[in-house]
Amino acid sequence: MRAANIVRKTAETDIKLELTLDGGGKAEIDTGCGFLDHMLVLFASHGRFDLAVKCVGDVNVDYHHTVEDVGICLGQAFAQALGEKKGIERYGSMVLPMDEALILAAVDFSGRDYLAFDVEIPSIKVGDFDTELVEEFWLAFVRNADCTLHLRKLAGKNSHHIIEGAFKAAARAFRMAVKIDAERANEIPSTKGVL
Repeated sequence: MRAANIVRKTAETDIKLELTLDGGGKAEIDTGCGFLDHMLVLFASHGRFDLAVKCVGDVNVDYHHTVEDVGICLGQAFAQALGEKKGIERYGSMVLPMDEALILAAVDFSGRDYLAFDVEIPSIKVGDFDTELVEEFWLAFVRNADCTLHLRKLAGKNSHHIIEGAFKAAARAFRMAVKIDAERANEIPSTKGVL
């Protein structure tokens, strides 16, 4: 079973995260940030990952540490669950419509961390959530998952739809990338022989 358990405790956050890549989309999320909870539930559902997150953070200050540290933990969980990455497809992409928004996500679980974030979000807040934290989340994720991720807004004016589309598109791209190719189940998908 491709799964991971991550525990991270700092002066700012206390996080327990469990991830099963070959799940059914079950989510139990409590980060103290309602908008992030909603995005992670969507992420789990659209990626068909089982995801449990419990975070106690300094949300009385703001959501920055919680969002960044959950991104760190989720990235670490993907890295741990993928292990040597034998048999995975490695690449995945999705162009996802979310009402008027259209989002492109493309991922390579390459062992090299890089984020290309071209997602202009019109408003600075959705509810009490600072929209600049979306990029912080994905940057923390790629640094810890050791993957390359491109996120691009192709269309859209509604900030909520744009962000939601990004999480859904990323999840579906990840689902493609981590899928096991049965014919190559014992092979690492690189001519180098390592990722």
